[in-house]
Amino acid sequence: MAGARYTPPMTVPSSASDRDLGDLFARNRAWAAAVQQRESDFFQRLAKQQNPRYFWIGCSDSRVPANEIVGLLPGEMFVHRNVANIVVHTDLNCLSVLQYAVDVLEVDHVMVVGHYGCGGVRAAWDGRPLGLIDNWLRHVQDVAATHADELRGLADTSALYDRLCELNVVEQAVHVCRTTIVQDAWRRGRDVTVHTWVYGLRDGLLRDLGFAAAAPGQVAEHYARAVARGFTPRPG
Repeated sequence: MAGARYTPPMTVPSSASDRDLGDLFARNRAWAAAVQQRESDFFQRLAKQQNPRYFWIGCSDSRVPANEIVGLLPGEMFVHRNVANIVVHTDLNCLSVLQYAVDVLEVDHVMVVGHYGCGGVRAAWDGRPLGLIDNWLRHVQDVAATHADELRGLADTSALYDRLCELNVVEQAVHVCRTTIVQDAWRRGRDVTVHTWVYGLRDGLLRDLGFAAAAPGQVAEHYARAVARGFTPRPG
């Protein structure tokens, strides 16, 4: 009917699962109300544009919420996540997000962020068949093969997993730097820097692995420096 007002459908939870989902909607309403109480025009401003300076490429792990870790609000960080924070040149999803971040949003910083205790990294090293994901984790196994001598020289399995996590981050950052997207941006004089970080689940802290390339000629130097640092046991 013309002029009729839309009324959202009312649903009655039919199972415990539905009630759990209803709780999520309740939490959403509470969150939105709290944000509006702090800044009455926050959502109006957010709807008009996003203008982040940072692009985070991280792991899909639910324990690693990108914005919360660095204390940023929605709209302040652009995020792409996948299992084990992998960047490969055939992944059009990741490359499309990277291009949008660099060319459209014009971010200043791209951070590849892994985390200690990463199940994808552990599964890649252990080599137990898991199904389709084995094809994806092959990329982490390639990293392990490149650094096999260092990894096998570590004192225990926990240290090995953590070091492979770090090395994977560094290798994926190099992949970011070698994409046509970042190479073209640097060629045009764009000021964009690629970083390598690792997050500790046990203490909530980020570690900088020492890679911060801002030009093609810096990639090899920063890679060598990050790899040469070696692994120092730490919490997380």
